[in-house]
Amino acid sequence: MAAPRHRDEIVRAASRLFRKRGYAATGLNDILAESGAPKGSLYHYFPDGKEQLAEEALRLSGDVVTATLRHLRERHGNGIAMVEAYGRMLAGWMADSGFRDGCPIATTILETVPESPRLTEAARAVFEDWNRAFEDVFVADGETPARARRLAGLVVAVMEGALIQCRVSGSPDPILDATAEIVALLRAA
Repeated sequence: MAAPRHRDEIVRAASRLFRKRGYAATGLNDILAESGAPKGSLYHYFPDGKEQLAEEALRLSGDVVTATLRHLRERHGNGIAMVEAYGRMLAGWMADSGFRDGCPIATTILETVPESPRLTEAARAVFEDWNRAFEDVFVADGETPARARRLAGLVVAVMEGALIQCRVSGSPDPILDATAEIVALLRAA
């Protein structure tokens, strides 16, 4: 029973460290220290090494965001309210981290994609899931599938950029401003 726990702890630790430090600046020893797992667990569960671990971390982080987006849709019911709630949540999350965190996958993929086909595919799947979460709510709100797809891509792209700007500025304003503009666009549609 203890072995799967170590595997999950290693993946969660990698996800946290990659998000804060990036892929290159995070060593396997850092991940082991953060996870509290024995060194043998790392090599047992991730025989392909750091890249395999990063793939798992990307997928885990992506799944957490996708579940959050689904929860926000269920709770708020429409695209505008969902985007507003997501923006407030991201702004709060950034402030709570002292603007040290960022997108749970961006720091890793900016260093590894497209050189790593394995991580490229994992990132592609994550972005497809996030886009689909927004696309589905926009279709339910009455947008055509093509427009819903474009709006979903816009929301994800803008929020990704806003997260970077928040981290650099040390302020939640870029996310809050971006959210306000997206909401204005959606209301105008």
